[in-house]
Amino acid sequence: MIEVQEITKQYGDKVVLDKVGLQFNKGKITSLIGGNGAGKSTLLSVISRLLSQDGGVVLVDEKNVTEYKSKVLAQRLSILKQSNHVRLKLTVRELVSFGRFPYSQEKLNKEDILMVDRAIDFLNLKDIENSYIDELSGGQKQRAYMAMVVAQDTEYILLDEPLNNLDMKHSVQTMKIMRKLADELGKTIIIVLHDINFASHYSDYIVALKEGKIIYHDTTENIIREDVLRDVFDINIKICEFESKRICNYY
Repeated sequence: MIEVQEITKQYGDKVVLDKVGLQFNKGKITSLIGGNGAGKSTLLSVISRLLSQDGGVVLVDEKNVTEYKSKVLAQRLSILKQSNHVRLKLTVRELVSFGRFPYSQEKLNKEDILMVDRAIDFLNLKDIENSYIDELSGGQKQRAYMAMVVAQDTEYILLDEPLNNLDMKHSVQTMKIMRKLADELGKTIIIVLHDINFASHYSDYIVALKEGKIIYHDTTENIIREDVLRDVFDINIKICEFESKRICNYY
């Protein structure tokens, strides 16, 4: 389980995270929602140790995240940030293979190759696995990075707006893959989403942040309500139901 306790982060006079504390349920998808500057991406960076907090503690399986050796942490927790830049001339397959680095370093064994193949198939990248990353569209690149995370095969997966640059079809496919990873493989997924309808359809839990504080943390059913979303986003959102799913209309 991942637990954050009284996490604070500040840049000058700007408080980005204000004594944030919560637990993330294992084997479930938890979406982080909120407006720009709410602290969602900063929280992911602190959990993954990419960013140091000013106060508080992050626990991964009851151990302070700062106490993990980098290789060990990378076998337990993976993160995909919003912006990814590779300066090397790499094919999709080579990039996805990087996900196995925490296990085999630079020498892939049969198990590593199997995991790379599975990740490529999961993200529907087989037809472009030998294409170079710098020749791909934004959506194709995003799926390639997603496949790298899947190949890393960690118990905890952190995703910062993974649907950026994806069209409707591939956004749905990506969220279905996340659902499959949670339901069939027991992965614990924490995901920053801007599209409230994807959060509504695919999340087990939703955490709503506003001005660096958690203002709601509950099951999806208890968060996708007009009064709650009005408080989170400061706009009126009309909710209707279709096939037992709540759809948010904010246009």
